[in-house]
Amino acid sequence: MENETLTITLTGRAPVKINKDKWPVIASASWHDGKEFESQSNRRRRVTVRQHEDGRAIVYAVFDSNWQGEADIRRGEMFLEQDDADIPGAIHRVTEAIGGNEALAEQCIADLPAITL
Repeated sequence: MENETLTITLTGRAPVKINKDKWPVIASASWHDGKEFESQSNRRRRVTVRQHEDGRAIVYAVFDSNWQGEADIRRGEMFLEQDDADIPGAIHRVTEAIGGNEALAEQCIADLPAITL
């Protein structure tokens, strides 16, 4: 049985625990340090956006390293109301906080659901 809950580290506040089924991933992007397979890489960066059906959203990013003395980094932002959600801005902020570049942030933004006009 797959783990149904996920604990997400947020920037400047306590972590949150969510039910993954109720907070599906709506966008994500990842980078690793050039090995053929991500599982073989020494450094990985991932940016993820999850959104509840009521509009609340969580944007979070993780940097993992296998290098001795190099600490993992986890950052995130939570939006409690859909109208206040600057999801693209949050993607840029958390990506920068884990040492990611603009290309990684823009890849995640491009993965967001399209807005119908």
